[in-house]
This record gives sequence, structure tokens and C-alpha cells, in this order.
Amino acid sequence: MSYYKMSAIAVLFVLLVGCSSTPVPDPEPTDTTYGGSDDGAYTSGIGVDGMGDGEYFDETTKADETLGSVIYFDFDSSAIRTEDQDLLSAHAIQLSQNSFNNVRLEGHADERGSREYNIGLGERRAQAVRQILMIQGVNASQIQTVSFGEERPESMGESDGDYAQNRRAEIKYTN
Repeated sequence: MSYYKMSAIAVLFVLLVGCSSTPVPDPEPTDTTYGGSDDGAYTSGIGVDGMGDGEYFDETTKADETLGSVIYFDFDSSAIRTEDQDLLSAHAIQLSQNSFNNVRLEGHADERGSREYNIGLGERRAQAVRQILMIQGVNASQIQTVSFGEERPESMGESDGDYAQNRRAEIKYTN
């Protein structure tokens, strides 16, 4: 058998083996926490002692009811708008005066863009709120962030108003 025939068979074999692999599915999005592993923030909902000291996502406190808890964003932006500065200042005062209070900042995006991009955008929005709170004196150990991307829309429509309601970061007290 000639050298060229053996080379052609070897190349064909390599191509066939390379095509037989199955595609790897995208990983599921996960909750993210910041502030170190010893700050009491666990994504599993169960603390290190196994006693289940996590919170439910729909839990609200008195601070949620008296202060507004939603920061809205412009399209494809994670910049805090000037009209939300006073609301964030009020939350910063609440948190710095009550060191036992903790918040979870939930970042959201509208359905435009890929799933991965929207998870990242939701994370940037939650981190922008976190940064403002920390600048105003809130301890980092009081703050958790999580991005839901487009997975938990506030409004299910496809109008500009519906999209605007979904571009948000929610402040949830988790005591």
C-alpha cells in the first residue's frame, strides 16, 4: 500500500473519530455570593452546621415594605440612575444602623440577548447596587448578590414597558 493511501486512511479515521463525540450541554446558572466563605452566605440554603439556616426567596421584612426595593436600569446598562440614589442611600442608612440586617441583591435582565449575556448583565446590575451600598458604609458581609438574568421576569409581555420592568435589581432583606 502506498504512503498516500495510508495517509488518506489515517486522516479519514481521525475525522470520523472526531465527529463521533456528543455535544456538551450548557451548564445551569448558579447563584453567586461574595464576601468570602465565612460570611454566612451559602448558595445551598443550608449552613455549615447542617441546621438549614437559609432563607426563602420570597421572604420580606419590614424594611422591604417601608423602603422601595427595586432599582430599574436602562437598556443594556448596569449604571445606577440618579433618581435611585436617594433610595440606595436610605437602604445604606438602614443597613449601617442595623448590623444584624442582611440583604440579597437580585439582578435581572429582559429577555433580549443570550441567556449567558443576561446572567452576566444581571450580575453587573447587582454588583453596581452592592458597590453603591458599600461606598455609603454598608459592611460587605451584609450583602449577597445573585443573578437571575432573564429567568424571573416581572412582566411577561414584549413591549418596551414590559422590558423596562424586567431590567432591575431587587433588594431583599434576609434576616
